[in-house]
Amino acid sequence: MLKKPDSAYVHIPFCTQICYYCDFSKVFIKNQPVDDYLRALIAEFRSYHITNLRTLYIGGGTPTAISSEQLDYLLSEISKGLDLTSLEEFTIEANPGDLDEEKIAVLKKSAVNRVSLGVQTFHDKHLKQIGRSHNEEQIYSTINALKRAGFNNISIDLIYALPGQSLEEVKENVAKAIALDIPHLSLYSLILEHHTVFMNKMRRGKLNLPTEDLEAQMFDYIISEMEANGFEHYEISNFSKPGYYSKHNLMYWNNDEYYGCGAGASGYIDGIRYRNRVPIQHYLQAVAKGNARLSEEVLSQKEKMEEELFLGLRKKSGVSIKRFEEKFDHSFDQLYGQVVADLQEDGLLVKDKDYIRMTKRGLFLGDSVAEKFILD
Repeated sequence: MLKKPDSAYVHIPFCTQICYYCDFSKVFIKNQPVDDYLRALIAEFRSYHITNLRTLYIGGGTPTAISSEQLDYLLSEISKGLDLTSLEEFTIEANPGDLDEEKIAVLKKSAVNRVSLGVQTFHDKHLKQIGRSHNEEQIYSTINALKRAGFNNISIDLIYALPGQSLEEVKENVAKAIALDIPHLSLYSLILEHHTVFMNKMRRGKLNLPTEDLEAQMFDYIISEMEANGFEHYEISNFSKPGYYSKHNLMYWNNDEYYGCGAGASGYIDGIRYRNRVPIQHYLQAVAKGNARLSEEVLSQKEKMEEELFLGLRKKSGVSIKRFEEKFDHSFDQLYGQVVADLQEDGLLVKDKDYIRMTKRGLFLGDSVAEKFILD
C-alpha cells in the first residue's frame, strides 16, 4: 500500500483585481460562477477520500475575494471528514483589502490557524504601479484585526526589485515588515512571467528594472537585516522566527507528495505529477465527469532525483546525502561528486559529512546552481 500524502493544496482562482506581475491561474471574480466552482472543488477534494492531513493550504487567486458566506461554506465543507487533531497547519492566503471583520470571524470559527497576506510592498505608489487594490493603511488595520481575533501565526509576502525601486525603499519595506511583529516573511524578487502586463511593458522598453548588482545588494541587505532581527533564513525566499517555518512549503521543498485540488492546481501522488483543467468552465465539466486532470506525468527515477536536489537546495539546511541515498539506492558521490566539487570551487556550494547546501551567493543565483545537477 502506497503511503497517502498528508498535505493538500486547494486553489481559489478568483481575484477582485488582476496584478500586473501575476501568471497564476486566476480570473476577475465579477460574473463568475463562484458557488458552482466551490461545489465542484469540494467534490474533487472528497473524491480523494482524504481523512488525515498534516498541512492544508488554500491559495489563489485570492481566497478572501469570495463572500463571507462562500468562505464559510468552503472552510466548513473542506473540514468535514478530516481528523482535525492531526492537522498541524491550515493556511489561507488573503489580501489586506479583502479581509473584513466578517471574513475574519469566519476564519476564527474554522480550523484555519495560519494566515498569509499578500502585502507585496508598503509604498502606495508601488502598490498602484503593480496593480494591487490595497494601500499601506489597510495592511496595518488587517494585521491588527487578525491579532485581535487571536491569530498569531501570520505571514506576509513582499516583492523586491520592483520597477524603479531603490535600495532605500527596500530598507523601508524591511523595517516596516519587522515592526509588524509577526513570525514569518516571504520575500521574492520580481520575476517577469509571460502573458503579464509587466512582461508586455518590458518588451516595449517601458519597464525600468533594477540592475542585477542592485538586486544582489537588496538580497544581501534583506538577509542580514532579517537575521539581525531574529529571523532564520530557512529557504531562499523565506524567513521565520524559530518554530514558525511554513510546514506546508517545506513539504514542497522536501519533495513530498500532496493532493492538488481546483482549476489549474497541480498535485503529486503515487509518483505522478498532475495538473488540473483550466479555465473554470472546463474544470466544472471535468469534475462532473469524474476526472479534473488535464495532464499527468509519471516521473522516472532520474527525474525524481533531480527534483529532490532542485527543491532541496532551496532550503538553508540543504540536501541530506544520507536521505538521498536511502530514498534512491544510489551513491550520491558517484552521481554528483564532480558537480559538487565544481560548485564548491566556484564558491556556490558547501559540503559537510551529510549535507550539501548553497552558499549565500549560491542562494542568490538559485535555480542556475540547481540546474547543474541535471545530468545528461
